[in-house]
Amino acid sequence: QDLFLSLTEQCCAVLGCRATPLQKAYIVRIVKEQLKMHTLAIGDGANDVSMIQTADIGVGISGQEGMQAVMAADFAVSRFRFIERLLLVHGHWCYDRLARMVLHFFYKNATFVFVCFWYQLFC
Repeated sequence: QDLFLSLTEQCCAVLGCRATPLQKAYIVRIVKEQLKMHTLAIGDGANDVSMIQTADIGVGISGQEGMQAVMAADFAVSRFRFIERLLLVHGHWCYDRLARMVLHFFYKNATFVFVCFWYQLFC
């Protein structure tokens, strides 16, 4: 396990194939817990459900193997080629919306504190 984790730290991505569903879920869990990294699991069949549920973000691909992975996933795509758009375009939009929400949160709180301050000062 330690050898695998040290090798995983040097990689950008880990691809698990020809493994049982429990082995896939175990790989995701140890990377998530031991290395404190965010995990993304992509699967297309019933054998990937445990891996998708263990990961922080799960993406299910609907296809010939059924809809079990799609039902267990956070996001669903119809083809593998749409994952690039999901990650790059929609990920950027999500990041932008979160940044704007935090900015509005600070503006709202600053306005509220300013109003309370002026009320205490003049009343």
